[in-house]
Amino acid sequence: MDVNTELLYASRMILAAVIGGLIGLERERHASDAGIRTYMAISMGACAFSLISVHVGGDPTRIAAQVVTGIGFIGAGVIFQGKGGVAGLTTAATLWATAAVGMASAFGMYVLAIVTGVLLFATLSLHHLPGWKRLSQKSDDHSHPG
Repeated sequence: MDVNTELLYASRMILAAVIGGLIGLERERHASDAGIRTYMAISMGACAFSLISVHVGGDPTRIAAQVVTGIGFIGAGVIFQGKGGVAGLTTAATLWATAAVGMASAFGMYVLAIVTGVLLFATLSLHHLPGWKRLSQKSDDHSHPG
């Protein structure tokens, strides 16, 4: 592999790490079980597997499909049911979507990786806006009669 290709792959990995880290930082700031290290690892791992699949040739969708399945398995591990309901769905979903950021970065889809990361971050931030809990409680009250 030539140095230009290695630098290209390294820049893709750095992008995946930065975006994954920013998403993880937001989760860590709000006491999620999964934080910056987990999200960075998910994004970088998905990126690395995707880069390997591109580099070795063949059908890169085969490894991509396995990444999606594997991250789904990890996500299932963070979901649990308690007396108060189900917890961990947001963490599972954002881990899965963060893997997509890593894959997009690996395949050179920089705008998609960045936009997905920004949208994930914005989605997670919505919950912490003033009045959000009151608004979501009102919608819950209307959707469950009685």
